Amino acid sequence: MTDDQWRRRRDEEEDFGPPLFSDDSGDVSGGLSFGDGDTGPLPHWTEPATGEIPRTFGDHGAADPTDDLDVWSSFSGQQPVWNEPDPSDSLDDITGLSPVFESPEPEVFEEPAPTNRDESLGARREPGRITIGTDPTDGMSARPTPSGRRGRPGDARGGRGGRPAPPPRAAAPGAKPAKGTGGRDMPTAIMVGAAIATVFILAVKWRPFAVAIIVVVVLGLAAVEFFDRVREKGYQPAFIPGIAACIAAPAAVYNYGVGSLGLVAFLTFLAIAVTFIFGGSLDSSPMPNMAISMLGVAWIGILGSFGAGIVGWSTFGGNLGTDTITLLAIAVVANDVGALFVGSAVGRTPLREWISPNKSIEGFVGGTILTLGAMFVVGLTEKSTTWTSTGDLLLLGLVVAITAPIGDLTESMFKRNLDVKDFGSIIKGHGGVLDRFDGFLIALPAVYYLTIYLNT
Repeated sequence: MTDDQWRRRRDEEEDFGPPLFSDDSGDVSGGLSFGDGDTGPLPHWTEPATGEIPRTFGDHGAADPTDDLDVWSSFSGQQPVWNEPDPSDSLDDITGLSPVFESPEPEVFEEPAPTNRDESLGARREPGRITIGTDPTDGMSARPTPSGRRGRPGDARGGRGGRPAPPPRAAAPGAKPAKGTGGRDMPTAIMVGAAIATVFILAVKWRPFAVAIIVVVVLGLAAVEFFDRVREKGYQPAFIPGIAACIAAPAAVYNYGVGSLGLVAFLTFLAIAVTFIFGGSLDSSPMPNMAISMLGVAWIGILGSFGAGIVGWSTFGGNLGTDTITLLAIAVVANDVGALFVGSAVGRTPLREWISPNKSIEGFVGGTILTLGAMFVVGLTEKSTTWTSTGDLLLLGLVVAITAPIGDLTESMFKRNLDVKDFGSIIKGHGGVLDRFDGFLIALPAVYYLTIYLNT
């Protein structure tokens, strides 16, 4: 409906009362009006737009220039200005109320530069450099390929040569992961374990020095496995000083007691530090590689040397040293066997699933029960001439039942971090030397100080 039609229709309608907004005098000239003289004729809706500003003042005259109200004058009397705030000013120092218009923040989300590599692989570091707090394998838990090499997530190549890694095999519905005995050749493991036990018993029967030699050899082989494995994974440990320290520590403790461990630790650190000081450049990553070197020495050499310290008690006469090391070996083996068979039979609750899903709380309880039972039988049959109290034997079994699983979990945690199944393969059915004797490494110092406490 056009404006003219609207006005004609309004003139034909009745007057419904006095105009709105009238004053007392009845003058309605100032009332609301839409006459031609007020706004002018409106264009037809079909006509194109002119782009002109609509008139707001009618024929009554032009707008009064003094009628231009400055809305900011009530605040500061000034027009808005662009100002950059001074960082040194506080809110208390602001004297005016003029608005400050800050420049818009720059775009924080910028389009990344195009790259040709897969973003899922993460940023690669410089060759030979290891960033502190990370693993040299870029922190990736890659799935091993059939050739034993590591495949990268998001990469179809499983290792060198571009061989594709096979897709993971889906588990059958309702199937449970293998527990306990899974992955072990049990007949071979039993035969090899019996052979190790026979050699150990013969050494105990012969003389303490033979047992000390076994301790030194075991720790030396375990050190070789550890340093060789971490070197495969990209670290650059002090290989020779580390292995030498793991051999020297038990020899020094056997001859001079555990008080010599401080000197061994000092000389080891000095040798490792000199090795990296005379390195080629910072590419040798001295800090993480010295740390991994000292880890191997402390974990294997220093903790394991307490075994030589226990055996050394027998050099002063009596059988306390050989009896204690024999009872400790029986307790650790009983704990391992109990955890293995009970866990594989009824294990349902993982002990620490992110470390080893096969180790269960039920297996831990089964290992503890069998360990205490073995110590009780030793006390009942009076097989030991130095550990004559059944209560002391049960306390020894309890200490081993707690510390041996911690040693086992520690080694499993390191293997999980390095993404390896075993540290070695020298002992058939058991993996490496370190895989077989990991439970001893934490139990040896605990039993050493327990024996001192019970005999003082």
